[in-house]
Amino acid sequence: MSKLEQILLLDPPSDLRFKGPFTEVITTNLKLKNPSDRRVCFKVKTTAPRRYCVRPNSGIIDAGATVTISVMLQPFDYDPNEKSKHKFMVQSIFAPPNESELDAMWKDAKPDDLMDSKLRCVFDLPPENGRVNDMEGSTDVAAPVQNSSKAAPVQNSSKAADVPVAKAAAKMVSASMDDSEMKKLSEECRRLQADMGKLTEENRQLKDDGVRMRRAAQHSDHMTSNQTGSSSMMQHTTAASLPSLLVVIAAIFIGFFMGKFIL
Repeated sequence: MSKLEQILLLDPPSDLRFKGPFTEVITTNLKLKNPSDRRVCFKVKTTAPRRYCVRPNSGIIDAGATVTISVMLQPFDYDPNEKSKHKFMVQSIFAPPNESELDAMWKDAKPDDLMDSKLRCVFDLPPENGRVNDMEGSTDVAAPVQNSSKAAPVQNSSKAADVPVAKAAAKMVSASMDDSEMKKLSEECRRLQADMGKLTEENRQLKDDGVRMRRAAQHSDHMTSNQTGSSSMMQHTTAASLPSLLVVIAAIFIGFFMGKFIL
């Protein structure tokens, strides 16, 4: 028994094109149309499941209806020398009248009942200098498309050559900034060390002045105490010699009067 031909109409029919740059999520649409009078189940598969998100990736298309599938390419580093080997496959099968569980239906489906279509992924770079290249033309314009794809590595190689230069310039700028900052920090350290030396010298002078002041105060107190002691001793000596003088004077007067009376 020969394999059944795909009943669904795919738009685009053979290629899924993603237009760069590829630094963010790129989304392209795939339309599935059911031209038959029966319900058709579909499932979308890919050879690179980690690189794409497909919404929805399975479902049922009613008779005469159309479903739009969003295929989202995740960001990556594009290499024009690397050919894309990513492919998609759309499988379809006629839905049985009483089948409600899709997983069970796909599990129990016979290979001869499955219909499939394959699509390849094509990565397009943005046109240069505003020129628009027609990627869906006839085979006559296929050569310019190939030439433009060959020219892409030259452009990217120049960009790749600019990248090390930019990195080197950034490193030089950062190094010069680091040197200037280091000089500023060393000057600030020297200034702080000088200030610390001045503060230490002032502190030492203040300590010496305090010691001298304490010694002068102690010497002044000692002199004051000596002067006070000598004056008190002089007063005591004067006070002690005063009665003896009075006795002598009294004896002189008494002898004087007694001499008069005797004579």
